[in-house]
Amino acid sequence: MDKDQHIQAMRHSLAHIMAAAVVKLWPEAKLGVGPVVDNGFYYDIDLGDDKLSEDQFPLIEKEMSEIIKQDQEFNIFYKTIDEALEWAKQSNQSYKTELLNDLKRSGTTDTKDIDINELGVAAEGNAKIDRVSFYQNGDFIDLCRGPHVKSTGKVGAFKLTKIAGAYWRGQETIPQMQRLYGVAFNTDKELDNFLNQQQDAKNYDHRKLGQELDLFLLSPLVGSGLPLFTPRGTVLRNELNKYSQALRRKVGYNDVWTPHIAKRELYEVSGHWSKFGDEWLTVKSKESHDDLVMKPMNCPHHQQIYASRSRSYRDLPIKYMETTTDYRDEKAGELLGLARVRSLTQDDSHIFCTPDQIEDCLKQIIEVVKEFYKTMGMDLKARLSFKDESDNYLGDVKLWENAEGILKKIAEDSKIDYFVAKGEAAFYGPKIDFMTKDVLGRELQLATPQLDFVQPKRFGLKYTDEDGSEKTPVMIHFALMGSIERFLSTYIEHTKGKFPVWVAPEQVRIVTVNQEPNTIQFANSMLTKAFDLNLRATVDNSNQSIGKKIRESEMYKVPYTLVVGEKEIESSNIIPRIREDLKTNEKDTKLSIEKFFMAIVQESENRTSKTSL
Repeated sequence: MDKDQHIQAMRHSLAHIMAAAVVKLWPEAKLGVGPVVDNGFYYDIDLGDDKLSEDQFPLIEKEMSEIIKQDQEFNIFYKTIDEALEWAKQSNQSYKTELLNDLKRSGTTDTKDIDINELGVAAEGNAKIDRVSFYQNGDFIDLCRGPHVKSTGKVGAFKLTKIAGAYWRGQETIPQMQRLYGVAFNTDKELDNFLNQQQDAKNYDHRKLGQELDLFLLSPLVGSGLPLFTPRGTVLRNELNKYSQALRRKVGYNDVWTPHIAKRELYEVSGHWSKFGDEWLTVKSKESHDDLVMKPMNCPHHQQIYASRSRSYRDLPIKYMETTTDYRDEKAGELLGLARVRSLTQDDSHIFCTPDQIEDCLKQIIEVVKEFYKTMGMDLKARLSFKDESDNYLGDVKLWENAEGILKKIAEDSKIDYFVAKGEAAFYGPKIDFMTKDVLGRELQLATPQLDFVQPKRFGLKYTDEDGSEKTPVMIHFALMGSIERFLSTYIEHTKGKFPVWVAPEQVRIVTVNQEPNTIQFANSMLTKAFDLNLRATVDNSNQSIGKKIRESEMYKVPYTLVVGEKEIESSNIIPRIREDLKTNEKDTKLSIEKFFMAIVQESENRTSKTSL
């Protein structure tokens, strides 16, 4: 057993130890399944009218530690399906009974909706199930396929972390079970490092920072998953979008605009409706009786603009871009701050080109991606998302093979770090998903160029080739940030709310040492100069102590704080207080007000991450 297999077995064993502890403390507990997950494990548990709470974690952990201390062996044994059903009945384990009955009816290990990893199955593939396996440690017996470590004393370091609601096998019509989570590592040091990282993640969670920095909010009257951005948060959106648009405009993209609703037929032609229609918000027209859809994506709209007139090969590539809000009826349980919303704003783009132009267009896109994310200070890895052998994809297999070959060649030519992921393609074509890691080390998808040989053909798009024949263009979908909301959820956490000057909602805060009229007048004159230079500045002339004013500026993570009093008025010079992460040296620098403001203008225009002062 290698290192990865060992830690998986260790975590699986801890799921059993946790279940054994719960059953000992609550003998009437009914168990669902208890698989391994990233960094740990969980078990679905039903205590009936009783409920677990985090206050009971020490009690459960104490019982788990006692089981571990006893170093009980994990022993495997087998029962026939009927014997297993009798065991489940005698043990009053109704969830195990349901799984076993489904397994008995199907007779195979490829049954849908059965968590085979949690069942003790003694046959492989499509073979008939003759018997199932159980594991026992001490008095605790559980239906399980394994593997486990040799004994309970060999499970490393663990901690219970949270409780969540869980519907048994996704059935929302029945009462919820409770999902009890834990994390586990080989050593106490690894566990402590992980828990510290988790605490950092809580401190810098974009939802927490969004509230503290007054960036966005969610209102129950507006609706779940429909964020509202404050003036400060809107600066972030606008500055990021301006940069995205500038980079794309520089390589030939033109702005278009499309409405936020469209007839259902548009998405039936594109092929989206049959696959995703149940996830979308619909509207019924009272006048025309049309079935309308709140726009879930933009590609079918952009194709209608392309189709509005005749096109020649000389016109191609044609590049459209649009920053626009789309809508999807995400499940309430999957909504998460800005990371998963029902109204998502995309910096979307589409290229219509000839097959010979694909390589150049994609290489150009990759350079744009590199420049944007270098400015953002985010490291990227590319996932080449290809089709698998399933029938979930549209289009000719040879076109897919050709497209995947093109993407792989471009990734190699562009010298980008990449890996191939089969089964991650869009239904209409392969794509390059640029990935980054969040504060917890999880990989997140950001920019995405996608090749599409399917939709242009479905919409009958044409161009006249050099020989006078009609050809179908290739379409390249491209979003630089993707969903701006989701990008912000990552970027806020990545920066810990300490935004560089060019994107900071408030670049300069002018703090008065007193409320004398000449002090306030001088501060306001500085504010006017800042506004004239299109800088984002504020004045704090409140009747608070200077220390409290400075601390409040620091709390809002303002890049530059200017303290203004008699000395500054007399000399017209200031010594800016610079946010620590921006500093390049520790010396205070005295500057004229004009020179300071021009330095900030230069930093904003150059989109630098450090101060020039």
